[in-house]
Amino acid sequence: MNVVPDTSAVVDGRVSEFHERGEPVETVYVPEAVVSELESQANAGFDTGWDGLAELQRLADLADADELAVEYVGERPTSDEIGGAREGDVDAVIRDIAQEYDATLLTSDAVQAEVARAKGIAVEYVEAETRDVDTLSIEAFFDEETMSVHLRSGVAPMAKRGSLGEMRYEAIRDDPSTEAELKEWTAEIEASARQSSQGFIELSEPGMSIVQFRDMRIAVAEPPFADGYEITAVRPIAKTTLEDYKLAGELRERLQEQQRGVLISGAPGAGKSTFAQAVAEFLADAGFAVKTMEKPRDLQVGPNITQYTELDGSMEKTADSLLMVRPDYTIYDEVRKTSDFSVFADMRLAGVGMLGVVHATRAIDALQRLVGRVELGMIPQVVDTVVYIEAGEVHTVYDVHTEVKVPHGLMEEDLTRPVVVISDFETGEPAYEIYTFNNQVITVPLDEGEEGSDTGVNRIAKQEIEREVKSVARDRVDVEIVGQNSARVYVSDNDISTVIGKGGGRISDIENRLGIEIDVRTHDERPGGARHAGGSGPDAEAGGSGGGGAGGGEVVTPEVTSRHVIVPAEGYQGETVEVQAGGEYLFTATVSRGGEIQVSRGSAIAEELEQAIDRGKQITIAPQ
Repeated sequence: MNVVPDTSAVVDGRVSEFHERGEPVETVYVPEAVVSELESQANAGFDTGWDGLAELQRLADLADADELAVEYVGERPTSDEIGGAREGDVDAVIRDIAQEYDATLLTSDAVQAEVARAKGIAVEYVEAETRDVDTLSIEAFFDEETMSVHLRSGVAPMAKRGSLGEMRYEAIRDDPSTEAELKEWTAEIEASARQSSQGFIELSEPGMSIVQFRDMRIAVAEPPFADGYEITAVRPIAKTTLEDYKLAGELRERLQEQQRGVLISGAPGAGKSTFAQAVAEFLADAGFAVKTMEKPRDLQVGPNITQYTELDGSMEKTADSLLMVRPDYTIYDEVRKTSDFSVFADMRLAGVGMLGVVHATRAIDALQRLVGRVELGMIPQVVDTVVYIEAGEVHTVYDVHTEVKVPHGLMEEDLTRPVVVISDFETGEPAYEIYTFNNQVITVPLDEGEEGSDTGVNRIAKQEIEREVKSVARDRVDVEIVGQNSARVYVSDNDISTVIGKGGGRISDIENRLGIEIDVRTHDERPGGARHAGGSGPDAEAGGSGGGGAGGGEVVTPEVTSRHVIVPAEGYQGETVEVQAGGEYLFTATVSRGGEIQVSRGSAIAEELEQAIDRGKQITIAPQ
């Protein structure tokens, strides 16, 4: 029998072993592509390269003893083929050689074996060899309190040690790590992950590798991706059960009564994943089918919970596969990108219970990550529970549901709309409301402080009153919120009759639209005659607290449509900005989540803005 071994068979020593167990091997055709791969691995310091070269020497010894013949065949692979090794370019070269020499392909690579059989090539598949690795050298840096070890060339080894919420980042050795040490540790980590049944390589890209070895997640970075060699190894230091947490009984009942959509939020290192593990194991023990979606896979869960990662580089494909598996609950660690939130929402709306781990510094911030990614009215169907973890403890739990009502702080029944209400799970008291107002999504905290403070609903009401009044006024408009449902507006002597309207009809219309009582006065009637910080208009003083001036800003090009003048403000979403023309203040507005300001044509503001555009004035925006 003539054989062509691929790199996997040579590394594992299966060619000489195949001969020694009595198989009639006559000639071993060793592809130059295999030699090139082994040489590259050995130069990089990988044990696999040295193991493969040692096997080639054993074959040379057998050839010297006339037990078999060894021929090196084929061409050395090109740089493009070497770069495409992960895509199978080198494997294809080896299969071609097996066909050319009518030899049996010897491999420990299951994919290679299947492709070769499909092409009609004779294949001898031998199981890949695994080796138990006792410990890694970097494990010497860990003790019982160590959560992570941070190694970088030229810097003393550092570690995060302590308990959850009380971590300290400290040096654990006086001498700095050398580049040679980092390379040696890197080679050992990657070789151990390949050879041991207790490890695997989660990600392998030029300059970056992520390895899972036992309970450690190890990230290895090197130039050119990083500016130096670096190893970061993380492991869990605590394993908890759901009973260890506040509100354990209530949360247990909530999760069991029906499949839920839960966001587990908190700052990095707060204990989110530890809590997620506790919930996962509780659900599995309670008779639910539980799976995980992770990249990388590092949740420490029992063997009855299958851990999935990206399928063909896509969590969307993983989700499609999981829907065929039909889990009751899926733990998604971590939900960060828009695509992650989309996958989370799709699985939740398909009826799967979902627990997503999200980085957030406040509980409400985790929910707001869904705004703009999921239709507002669908949010409670996607997420009905938010758990905020701080210092390893459950700090806050929110219940999320929808009510059709007049938003808090408004009063007219005409303003009734669907409102997402976020309530404290423990007390039942509403904490936030999310709703649409004037085509913008508004998140309003309900514990706003003293009446009249310029926050939450007051800020929104002030902007809307100013917008409505300025649509009929020609000069400056100042607005003060004086109560939960009342405001005072100051206008010029020339505008007061126009704003109030015949018999008070115009201001009544505005009051009805906004659900706020408005008292209209002249600027002269204002105590002290001082301008309100939110005052605006064409006669605003340069440098005033609300008027801006020729103080610069980002130049933008407005778009005039049939219904609106649209001012682009990408990068200022949710911020309050001043719009200026030729350095002169025009108005103040809050930028929508779409990164723009829409001004209705026909309003006084729009006319002023259009006149400025027609005159060729430079339009700028600047944050307040």
